[in-house]
Amino acid sequence: MKDLPRKEIEALIESTPATPPDSRVRYRGKSIVVVMASWNERGKVAPCVQAVPRDIVDSVCVVDNGSTDGTKDEALEAGAFVVQHPVNLGAGGGYRSGYMYGKLKGFDIVVELAGDNQDDPADIKHVVDHLLDGGYDYVQGSRWMSGGKTVNMTLSRTFLTQLYSLLFRMIYRTRVTDATNGFRAFRTAILDDTGINLWQQWLIQYELEPYLLIKVASLGYKLSEAPVKKIYHDEMEKNTKMVPFKSWYSILRPMFLLPLGLKK
Repeated sequence: MKDLPRKEIEALIESTPATPPDSRVRYRGKSIVVVMASWNERGKVAPCVQAVPRDIVDSVCVVDNGSTDGTKDEALEAGAFVVQHPVNLGAGGGYRSGYMYGKLKGFDIVVELAGDNQDDPADIKHVVDHLLDGGYDYVQGSRWMSGGKTVNMTLSRTFLTQLYSLLFRMIYRTRVTDATNGFRAFRTAILDDTGINLWQQWLIQYELEPYLLIKVASLGYKLSEAPVKKIYHDEMEKNTKMVPFKSWYSILRPMFLLPLGLKK
C-alpha cells in the first residue's frame, strides 16, 4: 500500500475546518477532539459521531479514508469535521491524519474511537477523567480489566487479543491488559517527541496503533488503562476489515522489530 507525501497530507489537514481555539468546549480546562478513521462505513459513522458527549468533547474529526459509499457526507451531516483522503491509506494512515489533526489544530487531548461504531462514546468521560486525575500522558482502553465489557466477540478474537497482550507485557514489562484496543486517550504533546515518528511508510496499515503504544511505554511516558466496552456487529463478515495472517502480521511486527532495532 502506497503512502502520500507528508506535505500533501498536512495540506489536507490544514484545509479541514476546526473550531477556533477561543470558542472551544473545554473539559476541566482541556480541549478534546475525538478522531475516527473510516473506510466505507456508511450507516455506522453517524451513530458514533452523534453519541459523542459534546459537553466534554469539542470536536469530532472523521478521516474519510478513500471511501466510495458516502461516508464523508454522512459524517458531515452528523456534525463531524472531515479530513478526506483521495485514496485508502490504510488504518495507520487514517489514524495518523486524525492524530495530526489534533496536534496541528491545537487540541490538548486526542481520543481515538473506531470508525465502525465498535466503541461506546459514553466511555470517553471516565477515560479522560482517569487521564487527568492520574496525571497520565496516555490511557489505553481495556475490555479485559474490571469494568470492561465485550459484546458479540468471537472466541478466536478473544484468544488472539489476550495472547498479544501477554506478549506485550512480557517484552515491555508494562502492565497492559488490552494492547490491541483502539480506544485510547492521550495528550497531543507526546506527538512532539522526536522519538515518535508516525510518518514512516511501514506504519500505514495496522502497525501504527501498536507502534504508538510501544513508544509511549518504552520512552517512559506515564501510561495507564481504563475499562471500556467493545461492541462487535452481529454478522461476522462485518466484525472486521482485517485480513487473516496479513493483518495479524501487521499488528505483530512492531512488537518485535522495534526492540530489535530493525525499525525506529
